[in-house]
Amino acid sequence: MTPPSILLVYSVFVLQCLQTTQGHLHLHHGSHWNNHLRSRTQDSGMKRHDHIEPELKVFFHYKDLKAGNKMEIYFPTRDPSTSPHLLSKHESDAIPFSSSQLSYILHLLSFSEGSKQANAMTDTLHHCEFPPIKGEAKFCATSLESMFDSLHKIFGPSSKFRVLTTTYLSDSISPLQNYTISEAPMEIPAPKIVGCHTLPYPYAVFYCHGQESDNKVYKVVVEGEDGGRVEAAAMCHMDTSQWDPTHNAFRALRSVPGASPVCHFFPSDNLVWLPVT
Repeated sequence: MTPPSILLVYSVFVLQCLQTTQGHLHLHHGSHWNNHLRSRTQDSGMKRHDHIEPELKVFFHYKDLKAGNKMEIYFPTRDPSTSPHLLSKHESDAIPFSSSQLSYILHLLSFSEGSKQANAMTDTLHHCEFPPIKGEAKFCATSLESMFDSLHKIFGPSSKFRVLTTTYLSDSISPLQNYTISEAPMEIPAPKIVGCHTLPYPYAVFYCHGQESDNKVYKVVVEGEDGGRVEAAAMCHMDTSQWDPTHNAFRALRSVPGASPVCHFFPSDNLVWLPVT
């Protein structure tokens, strides 16, 4: 029997999957991260385009991280009331989360095979099952308890940690516009960093990963042309030599693995976990 909370959120997922852009899925919940974390264009059969989608306007060069610099950034607006939420551990443990059991999952949640919803779920499961790159620790969390368990494995069994998020300082902002870094970016020193990004699924799924390589995390206050202000969480990956060459960050920045650091802003529904030292 389908847990009641899933029945409340999966209808939102259906509505999101019915929205398309030029024949491609346009999922409000986590779609841009599914596009640009590690590119899946070859897996899904989608063609590469020279056009840079607005959702990729979160990447920037490390040299641009300075007060007074202006850049075009995409900060999507979120409506928490229509976004899937994390299940309890009891609920998530009752539902398989494996591509090998996709047919059963689709039947359980009343989705038909080959539907847009099924395709989105397939991409998310494959994304979570893809092997980590060298030096990377990764996991997908479907409950807060499973997220904390995995974070303890990375940070240490007795560790304490805190979360950093992107916060909108204005009531209303235009999602895509030119922003100016209004204050000197503040680096937050941390021996280990884990970033968690939402992926499209009937209930909330976070793809979390951290690398042993040199990463830096910042708080960056930016002000838009419309006057809207955002205190954004940003991460800079200083070593990208092990990254997939088809990663969309390289297309957005016109770069290649190992050539230069890759920085990106986090959307407001993403999380950055840092150990408390």
